[in-house]
Amino acid sequence: MNDCILELNDVVKTFGGVTALSGVQFRLKRGEVHALMGENGAGKSTFIKVITGVHQPDSGTILLEGKRITLKNTVESQKLGIAAIYQHVTSFPDLSVAENIFMGQEILTKAGTYNWRAMRREARKYIEPLSPEIDVTKPMSTLSVAQQQLVEIAKALSRNARILIMDEPTASLTRHECEELYSIVDRLKADGVSIIFITHKFEDMYRVAGRVTVFRDSQYIGSWDVNEISNAKLIEAMVGRELNQLYPEKTSEIKQEVLRVEGLYKEGYFKDISFDVRAGEVLALTGLVGAGRTEVCQTIFGIMKPDKGRILLDGKEIKINSPADALRYGIGLLPEDRQLQGLVYELPIYQNVSAPVINNFVKRGLISVKDEMAKAIELCRKIKLKAKDIAAPPSSLSGGNQQKVVFAKLLNCDLKVLILDEPTKGIDVGAKNSIYEIINELTASGYAVIMVSSEMPEVLGMADRIVVMRSGRVAGCFNIEDATQEKILAASLVKSDEKGGSAV
Repeated sequence: MNDCILELNDVVKTFGGVTALSGVQFRLKRGEVHALMGENGAGKSTFIKVITGVHQPDSGTILLEGKRITLKNTVESQKLGIAAIYQHVTSFPDLSVAENIFMGQEILTKAGTYNWRAMRREARKYIEPLSPEIDVTKPMSTLSVAQQQLVEIAKALSRNARILIMDEPTASLTRHECEELYSIVDRLKADGVSIIFITHKFEDMYRVAGRVTVFRDSQYIGSWDVNEISNAKLIEAMVGRELNQLYPEKTSEIKQEVLRVEGLYKEGYFKDISFDVRAGEVLALTGLVGAGRTEVCQTIFGIMKPDKGRILLDGKEIKINSPADALRYGIGLLPEDRQLQGLVYELPIYQNVSAPVINNFVKRGLISVKDEMAKAIELCRKIKLKAKDIAAPPSSLSGGNQQKVVFAKLLNCDLKVLILDEPTKGIDVGAKNSIYEIINELTASGYAVIMVSSEMPEVLGMADRIVVMRSGRVAGCFNIEDATQEKILAASLVKSDEKGGSAV
């Protein structure tokens, strides 16, 4: 008996002459968790849309339980028990949990009106095994990202999903929320649900998956048992070359102190934050999500105003009342959410790069597009941006290349200090390596870098010194020679007397 519930054979999909999938193979066994990995642009998103009926392949076959199927739309895929849960949950925020679960499959009374009591009862039946504390009568907007994902899982289960596609489900979750999701995935697997788990994180793959498939450049590269392939071989499969050293060798010389914060305090967010960063140095700011790291960075950059404390630049106290002030002092911020805060998707790439210093390109009251584009091209070459057209919008780029555009924008400014908030969040391993090389080159040229990161290997691989935050306070400081994962985790974890309290 064939143990595969889903098979794709030689699937091809093109868009206007551009190949999105080329000869793709995939096998999903009954009741397994199968990881799918690859760089951004490898074809994973198109693969999801083919399986869910959004796109129809140009050629190739899709088999469900050994029988060839044609998925003309998403309704057909749902009827066959195929459901997708995306990284960015597409729910109705103002409607209740129960309404979201039964959207499009409402339970009706004999009179033809909505049977709210029955829908709430059935919604509880599906949500309680996943998260009993979720109130099905509350609006979706009141839930955390992790809870919204659980509602999407409940919605899929209410439609008898046999195949669940999870697209980067841990990208925006805390470590604790990831562990809870892993447990739920284990439970679904035990119940016979087959799961395609798309991720950039090796820890996801090792924790939940039995097998892993890699796509690269729209093509199928191979499938392996998770316990039979090394990290090095997996990286090579994804990027097409060996990355002998994911974290580049440090070439910078650490020099004088550039920025210091003393006793920085913001009611409700953080208290008594003190640290310094020097030219040529990467100072990592780490800890659990919610520890106050981003808020500290936003305060240094002038987005938030501190209640107390001092910021010193080159030994002199400065007052930063806005991001414009910060930029004038030579302090730049790469925000955590590049889509909402780092880029303007309606503008072309070159205008995004020039936006902070647009006045530099004004001549006789008019913007010199020629000069603007020339500078953007120079900076984009410097960061090795992969873009076919610099006049195209950032949406035409992969996640890693979008992040490079934000770097180019900062390099257009005359900066001394770069604050990088989760600089590799949501990008693939090859793009991460490129970002690390950029950071290495920047410190080698004298920049002082504050890097916020939740990824322990990244912190240990890139930092010269590490500041650990916990519950809005500095909980530990380590030179890289003395730092270990165990020490950092111990400093990060909330103590019993801190549980349930506010950030400060």
